[in-house]
Amino acid sequence: MPNIVIVGTQWGDEGKGKIVDLLSKDADIVIRFQGGNNAGHTLVVGGKQFISHLVPSGILQGKTCIIGNGMVVDPKVLINELDALRAMGIEVGFDNLKISEKAHIIMPYHKLIDLEREKKKGDNKIGTTGRGIGPAYEDKAARMGIRFSELIDSEVFIEKLKIVLDEKNFYLEHRFSAPTLDLNAIIEEYNIYAKRLASHVTNISVIIDNEIKSGKQVLLEGAQGTHLDIDHGTYPFVTSSNTVAGNACSGAGIGPKKISGILGIVKAYTTRVGEGPFPSELFDATGERIQEKGAEFGATTGRKRRCGWLDMVILKNAVRLNSLTGLVITKLDVLGGLKSLKICTGYECEGRIINDFPSDIKKLGLCKPVYESLPGWEENISGITQLAELPGNAKKYIKRIEELAETPAQIISVGPGRDETIMVNNPFNE
Repeated sequence: MPNIVIVGTQWGDEGKGKIVDLLSKDADIVIRFQGGNNAGHTLVVGGKQFISHLVPSGILQGKTCIIGNGMVVDPKVLINELDALRAMGIEVGFDNLKISEKAHIIMPYHKLIDLEREKKKGDNKIGTTGRGIGPAYEDKAARMGIRFSELIDSEVFIEKLKIVLDEKNFYLEHRFSAPTLDLNAIIEEYNIYAKRLASHVTNISVIIDNEIKSGKQVLLEGAQGTHLDIDHGTYPFVTSSNTVAGNACSGAGIGPKKISGILGIVKAYTTRVGEGPFPSELFDATGERIQEKGAEFGATTGRKRRCGWLDMVILKNAVRLNSLTGLVITKLDVLGGLKSLKICTGYECEGRIINDFPSDIKKLGLCKPVYESLPGWEENISGITQLAELPGNAKKYIKRIEELAETPAQIISVGPGRDETIMVNNPFNE
């Protein structure tokens, strides 16, 4: 049976939440394999909006959802999400939400260090959300992290916290002149979280493997986008984990032979939150129009997103890095009403045209977009559910994206609702 990975192809915010929610009806299990609550998936179901930061979007479809070992989890945020879901009438228990015992915990010192570092950088800040994600992944790599298996064992938790907190307090006091943290207060707070979440904690690798063997279909969702990947993104303006499809297996505890297809979500234009180079960024009325019509504000931070024309250099880079088998084009409706559209097909850099995405951040900052123009369309397409019913110029725009990416479009989103979607080819039906 098909097991599908969904990744973002740009700098995140491509609309993965809606697509995961949409495809969840054909999946049995939905797994989030990396990141933390620095990502937000905005879902609109029955006219109601729900923003998920940690719980996989499939929870709204009544599917089994799994928080993978590749994630770093703020337990307070997770509990708040569970309470919000229950307020919406969605019960969440072990049967429909499982947490990897190997997933790492975000601690108070992670958030404090994150904020103090960004403050100290001043104009050289990287635009972190301040949620403690980076410092938590640092501790994971340094073998100083605390995992869920340790959180729910109070003796182990206290023993480890004493050692780690001593070092963190020294760092906070002497590096930033920041307040230190109280050991007993953290123990008291996190014991409450442990009691609340302990029943969800398990070995997810074994569970997923058994479910796949029994014929269940799995959907694996990533957070952020390819160009925020710690290795392959616009470093250092990146997140702290691997966002590419290759990490789906590591972050969920399954082997690569289990994956059947990989969908790349691409917005019909390009956006970016935070700092870092953005070759196709628009600084004119068209950019403002896209920003306003697309309601381009970060789901996690509320920050206004920078907007620009669709950049095929980064999309083709994502196709290669992720081995994409299909594209999902989102927010196509936002471009309606523009007489002319542009697609960035290459960069002019240091006197020559390049078509490959530079890894050098300084070089990328010097790149100027090379554009190809296409005619726009005036029609409102938000109610269209069949590809053939789209305006001719909208179909030409999609076709050109497919040609340049050498990858077929399988789903096209023309609005935020589930029903505002053109399903060209459902990957779970292959």
